[in-house]
Amino acid sequence: MKIKIFFLIWFLSVLITIIYVYENPEKIDAFKKFFKDEKMLISDNKELPIIKANSFDVKLEQVLKFENGFKTSFATFDHRKDKKNIKINDLIIYFQNGTISKNNLTINKIELENFTDDFNGGIKNIFIYNEVEFAYLTMFEKECYYVSIFNLLNNKEIFKTECLSNGEINFNGAGSASLHLEESILLSIGVPGWNGIEIAKLSQDPNSFFGKIIQIKKNQLDQIISGKIKKINPKIFSSGHRNPQGLTKLDNKIFSTEHGPKGGDELNLIQEGKNFGWPISSYGIKYDFDESTSKYFKSHEDHGFEEPLFALVPSVGLSSLNNCPKIIKNFYNKPCLMALSLWGNELRQGKSLIIYLLDKKMEKVILIEKVFLGNENPLRHFITYSDNKLYEDPNGDIFVSVDGKGIFKLKFLFN
Repeated sequence: MKIKIFFLIWFLSVLITIIYVYENPEKIDAFKKFFKDEKMLISDNKELPIIKANSFDVKLEQVLKFENGFKTSFATFDHRKDKKNIKINDLIIYFQNGTISKNNLTINKIELENFTDDFNGGIKNIFIYNEVEFAYLTMFEKECYYVSIFNLLNNKEIFKTECLSNGEINFNGAGSASLHLEESILLSIGVPGWNGIEIAKLSQDPNSFFGKIIQIKKNQLDQIISGKIKKINPKIFSSGHRNPQGLTKLDNKIFSTEHGPKGGDELNLIQEGKNFGWPISSYGIKYDFDESTSKYFKSHEDHGFEEPLFALVPSVGLSSLNNCPKIIKNFYNKPCLMALSLWGNELRQGKSLIIYLLDKKMEKVILIEKVFLGNENPLRHFITYSDNKLYEDPNGDIFVSVDGKGIFKLKFLFN
């Protein structure tokens, strides 16, 4: 008898729920929105073990926690705030899955027509000009996969590449970074394919924007913002790149970091019109699953390409690149760059800070220090100002994003 009453109550509950949802669809939409579109990031303030480097220690503190699987595409402190009084709630974080966190760390979906995260795609980069946000992201329309740039002020597409062949696409390779120059913005666009040579060849195709660093004139962006034009017409600044995820300027010189294949992560000194050799020359080797038969030449210069300033073999999965924080620059008293790294491999762990010291002409690497920050920390982005310059708090601490974990504060301790 009790069992019959239980099932009767259960049946009536289900029936009432179905009728309620049918007649009140906005209620279920709000319920789904609560769990999908308006999740909250959590302030964490979790101190971690101090990491010993060669000349200093690094104190880690997790200051923000977000869901496993979340990867940043850009993270900045609100530039309108007084940096001496900035709080963690002032962070603006864009995620690769097409969401954004701002206004007290609430996560909301960005509505973008034809946006896709197929093949490890998503929002790969954000650059900001005159307080307008532009997104570099992966798209799908009418059987065509491509990458484009969107004006997030009105969600209009202002640039798109050609279509890609479906069979070889892996948008992990479409990694990107941006850099503000005086009259233009540089944006790197990787080649989104790992297996095979056809997509890789686009790096050497002068009619393709894949595998290039492109130059976007700021006066064109002014016209986009004012509504005078609908599309930009970028030019190719440099070519022969594989997966360039770091881009910065030190004094008057431009530097980039990019993933090699199995080995061969590169630090490059970027000059307009130069070709950096992919997929013809690389100090890495082919992956076991790569079915193409050709091999990479080790020499770049023998084949008319630019040699990397430094190549890491084995690779560590280089991601972002920026100037060293002041406390590191003052210690070494030399031109200094700092990169982040992702997973690495069984031969060399990633999840590290990479410090490059350069000679005075900034044409030669004279020291490289790798600081391993722990087994669970694939490092994605530096937290920057809106123009991509490294953010340092009043204590000289910096912040980085960690895939699937959150935002970490790094304090450098010298004896």
